[in-house]
Amino acid sequence: MFDNDEVRDAIDEGSSDGNQTKWGSAEPPKVSRKMKWGRIVAVASICLVVSLSSLINGNGANDDGSSKSASIEAVFLTGSLSESLSIPEIADMAAPSVVEITTEVIVTGQRTPQYVSEGAGSGVILTEDGYIVTNNHVIDGAQKISVRLVSGEEYEAELIGTDEQTDVAIIKIDASGLSPAALGDSSTLVVGNQVVAIGNPLGQLGGTVTDGIISALDRDITLDDQTMSLLQTNAAINPGNSGGGLFDGSGNLIGIVVAKSSGTDVEGLGFAIPINDVKSVMLELMQNGYVKGRIELGMTFLDIASNQEAMMYRVSQTGVYILKVTGGSNAEAAGLKSGDLIVSVGGTEVSSAAEITSVIDGHEVGDSVEIKVMRNSVEKVSTLTLEESKPSN
Repeated sequence: MFDNDEVRDAIDEGSSDGNQTKWGSAEPPKVSRKMKWGRIVAVASICLVVSLSSLINGNGANDDGSSKSASIEAVFLTGSLSESLSIPEIADMAAPSVVEITTEVIVTGQRTPQYVSEGAGSGVILTEDGYIVTNNHVIDGAQKISVRLVSGEEYEAELIGTDEQTDVAIIKIDASGLSPAALGDSSTLVVGNQVVAIGNPLGQLGGTVTDGIISALDRDITLDDQTMSLLQTNAAINPGNSGGGLFDGSGNLIGIVVAKSSGTDVEGLGFAIPINDVKSVMLELMQNGYVKGRIELGMTFLDIASNQEAMMYRVSQTGVYILKVTGGSNAEAAGLKSGDLIVSVGGTEVSSAAEITSVIDGHEVGDSVEIKVMRNSVEKVSTLTLEESKPSN
């Protein structure tokens, strides 16, 4: 949510710096895992013959001398649907791969000195040498990230990479011989499938196991102004479960828990990111620290959907406005300014930030897109060259 005073100031004064809106689309581990209950594990042989450093950096040489990146199969353990397990069997298999995460964020209040705010969440081990997936919102802004294994061992974690669009982050601890989760295939799920959620509810109950079913597929849920297509489950999920695992009836990881709908009369509504949607994202974060090809517009937007909101922000009409333009961005170079009402992008009329996203998703980094705006009742057209979103640090 945007602060009203900040919005008014930005629209009135034409501020040109601030947060950015992102748009789009160590070594990698050698994979090993004990086989339980006859599980079939598929691991590409590249793991055995290419050095770990080469895998993570994409430096493994082909016969022609060209480089190649590690494949998902070469890095992550792949499970199977070979058999249906009981809840205790799933818990016994999957619980060692789920960790507790605690964070420390330094906060500066307007009227108070700096203080440390603590947070908590969950994560899932991806590799035996310490790569862990969690939600971006779990570790966002953290100065310190700590991980506690099911064994009770604690480690300080390094942030490897984040992706706001999918709400996924990769962290790493300096450990070996861990128990990675086997990745399942979320595309095979149907409503009614048995699932098990494992995480750290309330930030104090690590290793909690709850069971349920897949209640719905492809639920479009908006979180922090980002619309995501999620799995819905009735397995009990609470604050602190975010970043934990949702496992299928064979003990395979088929979702990263991301949200819980809460309210006075709300129960049995939990959500998870389908694992198929983020397999390649996780690998890119491990290899590059970010997802290549994501488009950075260099702007943040504000949707004004009603006349009441228009009056609140002192603008003459509804629509989608530029809230801020990042200094030094292509948007600034194109002459776009805070307070501009966006009329169309690439020839398509838009009235919301979501519609801008839809148009931009059809383009690639390097494309030029015409953006038509209204500024002081005058129509202006700018040509924006789409740039790649990269970490600022």
